[in-house]
Amino acid sequence: MTAETATTARSYSTEGRETGSVPLPAALFGAEVNQHVLYEAIKSYLANQRQGTHKTKNRHEVSGQKSKMYRQKGTGRARAGSATSGTRVGGGRIFGPRPRDYRTHLPIRVRRLALASALTDRAASVHVVDDIALAAPSTKSIAKLIGGIGLTGKRVLMVSARDDGNLFLSCRNLPGLELQRAQELNAYTVMRADALVIEKTALAKIEEVFGK
Repeated sequence: MTAETATTARSYSTEGRETGSVPLPAALFGAEVNQHVLYEAIKSYLANQRQGTHKTKNRHEVSGQKSKMYRQKGTGRARAGSATSGTRVGGGRIFGPRPRDYRTHLPIRVRRLALASALTDRAASVHVVDDIALAAPSTKSIAKLIGGIGLTGKRVLMVSARDDGNLFLSCRNLPGLELQRAQELNAYTVMRADALVIEKTALAKIEEVFGK
């Protein structure tokens, strides 16, 4: 289906005052929402975050008597071999989890299609702000910006076009706010957010990187 989305987004100053509107790239914010591609992209992203270091000890790795515990016949007891057998208390785990790689690969065109679908789905919740330049970390300034836009208490994804240590330090203590570079944007982080706050330079960067 084709999502019905706005072609423009409201623009704001760094203090949170509305200054007008900004057109959004139609290729990214007016695309057809492909739900299956979105599902595959999000599933792949989450799988790639898994470390895969889970491990249990098998019968050869646990401590215990490895030789036959008692003779095969004549004791009146059931036959038994090693004390580390998985059927005995304190023995190894049978078919337990072992280290593995969960990573999956999606073609770049599929990832970009998923991102365009996600951005289109969230287009009505996009807010464009002037580029934020902080001389020093200031959580209060970012909180004022988010409050001025009316996003306090919501899960917000802020998108910047550059690595800015002051901006990172200013955002990290605000609950529900996540900062991400435009070049690293993906379908999962977009869909996870209730609203997007994008710097003007970042919006141009998104179009440059993903709008091809």
